[in-house]
Amino acid sequence: MSESSPSPLRGWSTHLRRIVRRKLHQASRLSRKSVELALLLGGAALVSLVSLGFAQLADLALKWNAAWIARSAWLSFILLPFGLAAIRWLTLRLAPNASGSGIPQVIGALSLPPGAGQYSLVSLRQTVWKIPLTFLGLLTGASIGREGPSVQVGAALMLAWGRFWKNRRLPLRSFHNNELIAAGAAGGLAAAFNAPLAGVIFAIEELGRSTVLRWERLVLIGVLASGFMVVALAGNNPYFGVFGGGTLTHMVGWVLLCGVVNGAVGGIFGRLLGKGPTVLVPARWRSTVRSHPIATAFVLGIALAALGLFMGGTTYGTGYGAAAQLLAGDPLEQHGFGLAKVAATLASYWAGIPGGIFTPALTAGAGIGESVWRLMDGAVDQRVLVLMSMAAFLAAATQAPLTASVVVMEMTGSQPMLFWLLLASLSASLVSRQFCPQAFYHLAGGRFRRQAIVEAGRAAKASSTAKGASAP
Repeated sequence: MSESSPSPLRGWSTHLRRIVRRKLHQASRLSRKSVELALLLGGAALVSLVSLGFAQLADLALKWNAAWIARSAWLSFILLPFGLAAIRWLTLRLAPNASGSGIPQVIGALSLPPGAGQYSLVSLRQTVWKIPLTFLGLLTGASIGREGPSVQVGAALMLAWGRFWKNRRLPLRSFHNNELIAAGAAGGLAAAFNAPLAGVIFAIEELGRSTVLRWERLVLIGVLASGFMVVALAGNNPYFGVFGGGTLTHMVGWVLLCGVVNGAVGGIFGRLLGKGPTVLVPARWRSTVRSHPIATAFVLGIALAALGLFMGGTTYGTGYGAAAQLLAGDPLEQHGFGLAKVAATLASYWAGIPGGIFTPALTAGAGIGESVWRLMDGAVDQRVLVLMSMAAFLAAATQAPLTASVVVMEMTGSQPMLFWLLLASLSASLVSRQFCPQAFYHLAGGRFRRQAIVEAGRAAKASSTAKGASAP
């Protein structure tokens, strides 16, 4: 054999080394993916547990408020004005970026690059205050929900969780901030409503609108995991119970009627939410209202107490009990609950306290559906009109028809009615745009974005000034 010819043993050795290196590389990649998935599921579990705890606190606040008001109805004239003023003061002092729903802050954060501005809108230090402040708002009887706050809390938790591990150079470092924020926010919604599919639709339709997001497979898994963990812990119980109605004769006409009525009212509702309390006063007084937020919250609290007293207490809190009663086919004693709930939700949001509009919008829609049923002299099954109106009003208020349809379907166990829910939501969203061309969440999100940019600029300028002053 020639000395220059390769040895067969050497060739086999080289081939074996290549195979071993390739297998080790594959094992390393699989290990990295597994750890990355485990860390993401850990973040999803954290979001789920906090959402469950938040739900328990919210239910406790509603229970206590109902007991106090049942014992002494006049107590609302103390709880609401003084309570809202105190909560507004605490919000301004402790967590100004935790006011309102929380969804606009998440949308604003998603439109910003990583940095001080983005972190300020979903800062865990500020956002964590949303839980006790929302609890206090529900305790006073404000017409707010916990779902919007759960979205902001979920986004802040997942972002903080991801940054914690990325700072230690462990997996998740390949996830951008936007993916972490979106996964946590949508997971918070899925956990709050016990509706995993709705969380995914919300992430794609609402959070992904006008925002560049890389919809990684693991992000969607994280959203679904948050919802499924709540189902595993709390059971697969629809929020409003299982819907017992069925389709009607001339169903298309009834669905479109609900869509048009709720679209008009919901569009006006969204427009008024964006304008704020200054829309109620003459132009010369508007600067005074803006410069006295605590006094404004006090006055709005008096109005809420008076409205609640007139409506027998049905407008306080989320309105869950009234909506569940209407979905069961039992009319309310008080007429006009839907419009009264719209007014109560506007006043509560204008007060500037932490609290969402998702559940109040659903209950307002249920009341409007009952009003349509009354105007039609009870010609059809009340439950169907209530169900359609719930989805239609939420779609009109948020201009997110797919999310509204799926949320209502999962919250009421009404899967056979999904097509009609979609038709009602799409028609309501179309009508709503004639009154409110820009979706409320994105309008408010733009304001938070601009505010965050200004604050970040001020902080950077102050820092550079301080460095210049300290230089020799």
